[in-house]
Amino acid sequence: MSMKLFIGSLSYDVSDEDLREFFAKEGAVASAIVIKDRESGRSKGFGFVEMEDDNEAKEAITKLNGADFNGRSIIVNEARPQEDRRPSNNNNNRNRPSNNFRRRY
Repeated sequence: MSMKLFIGSLSYDVSDEDLREFFAKEGAVASAIVIKDRESGRSKGFGFVEMEDDNEAKEAITKLNGADFNGRSIIVNEARPQEDRRPSNNNNNRNRPSNNFRRRY
């Protein structure tokens, strides 16, 4: 069984391969990806590593959380499931002024 890890506080110049190599010291890495901005292509400073073995993943969390990686103290923990980003019917107008709102100049 594999476990997906969230890696935070990454240096902006870390690549997918750098992340893979860093975590491979702790066990078999199934995948490693640094999340990038769609428009600029620049790293957002976090990523995900999927480790093939749960025990190796837990060991990586213990050993690497707070470790120095490219000059930054990184955050490592188990990734949570991605939340649904679609707005629900209840929240569609949360940030919009009501129809009764009038601007006064």
